[in-house]
Amino acid sequence: MNAARYWLSAIAESTDDAIIGKNLNGVVISWNKAAAGMFGFTADEIVGQPITAIIPPERLDEEALILDRVRRGERLVHFETERRRKDGTIVPVTLTISPIRDDAGRVIGVSKVARDLSEAHRAHLVSGRREALLSSILDTMPDALVVIDDRALIQSFSTAAERLFGFTAAEVLNRNVSMLMPSPYREEHDKYLTRHLTTGERRIIGIGRVVVGMRKDGTTFAMELTVGTVELPGAKLFTGFIRDLTERQDRERRLREMQAELIHISRLTDLGQMVSALAHEVNQPLAAMANYINGARRLLAAGNQAGGQQAIERVAEQSERARQIIRRLRDLVKKTDSAKQRESVPVTIEEATALALVGVGQGLKLEIRVAEDAAEAVIDKIQIQQVLINLMRNAVEAMGTMARRELTVSASRIGEMVEIRVTDSGPGLPESVRTRLFQPFVTTKPEGMGVGLSVCRSIVEAHGGELHGDDAAGGGTVFRFTIPRATAPVPTVA
Repeated sequence: MNAARYWLSAIAESTDDAIIGKNLNGVVISWNKAAAGMFGFTADEIVGQPITAIIPPERLDEEALILDRVRRGERLVHFETERRRKDGTIVPVTLTISPIRDDAGRVIGVSKVARDLSEAHRAHLVSGRREALLSSILDTMPDALVVIDDRALIQSFSTAAERLFGFTAAEVLNRNVSMLMPSPYREEHDKYLTRHLTTGERRIIGIGRVVVGMRKDGTTFAMELTVGTVELPGAKLFTGFIRDLTERQDRERRLREMQAELIHISRLTDLGQMVSALAHEVNQPLAAMANYINGARRLLAAGNQAGGQQAIERVAEQSERARQIIRRLRDLVKKTDSAKQRESVPVTIEEATALALVGVGQGLKLEIRVAEDAAEAVIDKIQIQQVLINLMRNAVEAMGTMARRELTVSASRIGEMVEIRVTDSGPGLPESVRTRLFQPFVTTKPEGMGVGLSVCRSIVEAHGGELHGDDAAGGGTVFRFTIPRATAPVPTVA
């Protein structure tokens, strides 16, 4: 029995928890080293004193209730309360209180184990402050944040996301994130997620992509999406930061309009200067040619064949001089080659689609198909996207309010080229413009300038390809153009 007491005493003195024994009157009868460190009283100071010495005045009623329950043989576990140190400071604690029984089973005292919760409370306070700060940041940041789990169910929806999509957080939580996407992205999203979880393939994680979002009212808009991952014990979350591009596009459109007007004025000025320069420069050899021709006529009339031949040679020299002047002027205004590099065809099409279909609304069925062997091309991405946007915008306008509005963008391999086709279900090409489709200033739009398709053809031809427009097999119009296919493999980016 004495050995057991020694063991218990050693355990009590080695633990970090305060272990206190008291009788049924609340008088302290044992006090371990941890209790002295926690409350500031030595065993000599507290043993024989009422336990109320460490209880704050406003919690004295707890002691009577605790003793009453222990007398009835009850045990209290993880009872959170506060106690007072010798210096008067308050310490949060959790108590485990058990009755002490004699050999006959009668309750003769109380065993109390106290654990200091100060550090836990401080950590909780710091965590709470961090959460409040994070919540404030997320509520005020202009970019929307959407967090989903590995089943694509929305777990968090920021205030900015509510403003952007028109849904409240309560309306979207635990629903599939595809509800924020139009077709065909909606149907494809879960496949992308499943492929990532199965293979680890990272198609958009860690990079910004221009995609299409859909608001609660069904309207669509272009947005920039950046996706990240969060690894938690037993779970994986995906964070999506979303930036609305509509306002930025409006600013850029207004800027482009101003720039276009300035360019137009500049071109008119340049044209006037070039015409003046051309008239001045070419006038000199033309005048010389006229003089030599008159001289040759007189020399030949006088029978001077050698002199006439020499005068004619001078005419040829001045003619070459005039040709060289025109060539130099042409080289002066000729555009330089664009910067071309290897680009992803699906990404190029998707980003162009996101921009082209802004504000189109519902009722348009979109389908994008890219063959595996046509996934990469050597292009100036911005210029090719200008071609795609122009063709898709034309297609949407051609379909107008028709009951059947279908737009298909596809890419396939043809030899060493990639052929991209933009097909609509509109009324087809009018006969009046079919043969002059790519000529400047030919248009079917009341307010159109008729230069869009001409510029598109120039861009495609600068890439070594061709652009054609025909009637689609099932009705409507198909525009198809070719661009150089990338033949060497492109290293994947994780």
